[in-house]
Amino acid sequence: QVQLVESGGGLVQPGGSLRLSCAASGFTFSLNNMSWSRQAPGKERDVVARISVASIVTNYADSVKGRFTISRDNAKNTVYLQMNSLKPEDTAVYYCNVLVNGRDYWGQGTQVTVSS
Repeated sequence: QVQLVESGGGLVQPGGSLRLSCAASGFTFSLNNMSWSRQAPGKERDVVARISVASIVTNYADSVKGRFTISRDNAKNTVYLQMNSLKPEDTAVYYCNVLVNGRDYWGQGTQVTVSS
């Protein structure tokens, strides 16, 4: 079955960096677009970055453009989110997501807290 396992979250000071990872299994990773989303307390879950199957196309939410970079390693079935210049408003649970055979799959999420 499809499994997505996020890791790499934690507590970081404003201006700091974190790199999130999402290990995928149960589907042909190299043939699927991947995305990262986040959900802050009391808010809806929003997509922050997307990457196409061969990393040809990447898209970012305006709020993270120039600070976050999505990438993937198809040999390791892993998608990454490099987050730089972090701000308190980036605090959220971060999820990776894939659409397989018309169904959305999500990982359990990893908490990112940006605070001094």
